[in-house]
Amino acid sequence: MLRTHTCGELNISNLGQTVKLCGWVQKSRDLGGTTFIDVRDRYGLTQLVLNVDSDANLREAGKSLGREFVIKVTGKVLERTNKNPKIPTGDIEIAVEALEVLNEAKIPPFLIEDETDGGEELRAKYRYLDLRRNPLRNNLIMRHKIAQEIRRYLDAQNFIEVETPVLIKSTPEGARDFVVPSRMNPGEFYALPQSPQTFKQLLMVSGFDRYFQIVKCFRDEDLRADRQPEFTQIDCELSFIEQEDILNIFEGMARHLFNTVKGIELGDFPRMQYADAMRLYGSDKPDVRFGMAFVELNDIVKGKNFGVFDNAELVVGINAKGAAGYTRKQIDELTEWLKRPQIGATGLIYMRHNDDGSLKSSVDKFYNEEELQKWSAAFETQPGDLVLILAGGTDKVRKQMNELRLEMGTRLGLRSKDKFAPLWVVDFPLLEFDEESGRYHAMHHPFTSPKPEDIALLDTEPGTVRANAYDMVINGIEVGGGSIRIHDREVQSLMFKHLGFSPEEAQKQFGFLLDAFEFGAPPHGGIALGFDRLCSIFAGLDSIRDVIAFPKNNSGRDVMIDSPSVIADAQMAELNIKTTV
Repeated sequence: MLRTHTCGELNISNLGQTVKLCGWVQKSRDLGGTTFIDVRDRYGLTQLVLNVDSDANLREAGKSLGREFVIKVTGKVLERTNKNPKIPTGDIEIAVEALEVLNEAKIPPFLIEDETDGGEELRAKYRYLDLRRNPLRNNLIMRHKIAQEIRRYLDAQNFIEVETPVLIKSTPEGARDFVVPSRMNPGEFYALPQSPQTFKQLLMVSGFDRYFQIVKCFRDEDLRADRQPEFTQIDCELSFIEQEDILNIFEGMARHLFNTVKGIELGDFPRMQYADAMRLYGSDKPDVRFGMAFVELNDIVKGKNFGVFDNAELVVGINAKGAAGYTRKQIDELTEWLKRPQIGATGLIYMRHNDDGSLKSSVDKFYNEEELQKWSAAFETQPGDLVLILAGGTDKVRKQMNELRLEMGTRLGLRSKDKFAPLWVVDFPLLEFDEESGRYHAMHHPFTSPKPEDIALLDTEPGTVRANAYDMVINGIEVGGGSIRIHDREVQSLMFKHLGFSPEEAQKQFGFLLDAFEFGAPPHGGIALGFDRLCSIFAGLDSIRDVIAFPKNNSGRDVMIDSPSVIADAQMAELNIKTTV
């Protein structure tokens, strides 16, 4: 070993010992008679010292060190006179007796410090340097710990880890596939898995009653902060269980992770019906760290000759408690924020409950004090509260109000990253109608079981059929979702029929699964949790990129290795892909 210790472990108990350290030069400070050098590795940082008592050649060598030089030093552990309580090694320093430069380094394109001067694109290009910074390194260490605890918890629950194929068959449902040409089968393609869904169901047919995998998945879809073209899932499936069993097991896993990795005891995991989530929060992943639930006002505000309300399908509002002090300028700014194309609201109505108890609205021309009292009662306002109201089509206005609620929660400091509010959203619709294609699509995937009592509605009212499906939500983020699966060939064939598959198409795409169901498929269900999203919640980040070692940018590019890239014509020809001019 080139080193006897890491740069993060020496302390006062090591005084007098001769040690060897290896690492990168964080910074060097020449104070005339004494040179201080901070050397860093992934375990921490240790101060080295070269003074007037050191060999002259050694002092010169120390002065010539640049940032990020890789060095090996031998020296004696001394007690520091000027201690640094902010780091574990802050009580000691190393009096250098020998120094070897293992590799010189160019001046980095940005400061390798916790607070760096490098922009996002520059740091992405030199990601290997960015990963030397403490925040990113700590994120990846935490990611490792979470993965270890997941395996420990699931192993104790009798799950076994099984690897499933990465080169699979393309399917028409869900997001776009990444496809891979097959050289040995000209004109045919593999797909990279969006999920190991069918394989884990086949493992249940095989008798492996508890499966899991921390697995890479791929979706060719538009990117944003919580999406990457390749991402990691905690993929699980169980046999001979009901929905409540799965909720309890994976609620237990979440509690275990928060306790062992963050030292936090999670509160209750309430169950919320999908219909209630949409009615009260306008979202199937509500952030319940704070209140501000929706209040519907149709019965109160209509019929007063105010067209905005009278002509609306839904009038709905929230009580932003303590925000009555918002100025007209602030409300106008909020209104413009709502009118942005991303949200698309046409306007904002408000009512203040003033400190003196009086009520003042932006539509006093249409609503008198007595009528505003009914508003106040509906929202349970107190002096100092501000009511914000939107009106329009039900689905659209709920989405707009959801955005407004989250924005007000942020502005009022109610969305602390140190607070965690989990819940399960259950009883999703089985199907959703797509106007563009003119047919129903599976809200989750085509293998989700309908509620047994709703199966009869598939032929008459398919939009009202509920699924045996559930999502785990933490702080307004969908951490994962799953369902009880169909395990009967007839029911699965019926599902394919309602999704627009002919019997021949269903057999061609999923015949292997339908056939497997005829050989004794057990009742089963499962869940897939977004590992990257879970890690970002633990790290208090809005983006998953900084919990992934080598992420892609918003264009799906890796600017560090310049990928994707063109390939040679000869390779294209070998894959039977014609080049275009």
